[in-house]
Amino acid sequence: MSENKSFFEMSEAIGGHLSRLNWRIGTAESCTGGLVAAAITDVPGSSVWFDEGVITYANSSKHRLLGVSQGMLSSYGAVSCQVVEAMARGVLANGAEVSVATSGIAGPDGGTTEKPVGTVWMAWGLKGLVETEVVCFEGDRKAIRDAACEHVLHGLLARLKAL
Repeated sequence: MSENKSFFEMSEAIGGHLSRLNWRIGTAESCTGGLVAAAITDVPGSSVWFDEGVITYANSSKHRLLGVSQGMLSSYGAVSCQVVEAMARGVLANGAEVSVATSGIAGPDGGTTEKPVGTVWMAWGLKGLVETEVVCFEGDRKAIRDAACEHVLHGLLARLKAL
């Protein structure tokens, strides 16, 4: 099965759960640059359950569009549990019942000892509860971004199935 087919099948299943619950989803993406929103909206009829997708690559966009505080960005950095949680909460505050958020270092530059290239923080928000996870993916920029997208979709589907 190709990677895109896998994305499509997961997104289709996510859409089925969201439709059943009569919920809408929004995405807030930094390092994935819209890949998650694109995967979800590849499903015909997704306009019924997809609310919005924002790409907040710059810290100023995270602050302006999602309400992430400048203090939080300065204290923890964009690639952090605190910031990705705030991004997911920003989407929920805009009215979606479900949100996903990503912030990471896809490389090839930008990594540090504490946050190496491949570090991606992800968040899933469902009806006000937000869970976060960090994973350090391997590979080149494309591989890291694709792996992060797949992980976010898989995590969302698992959370929706558990309801």
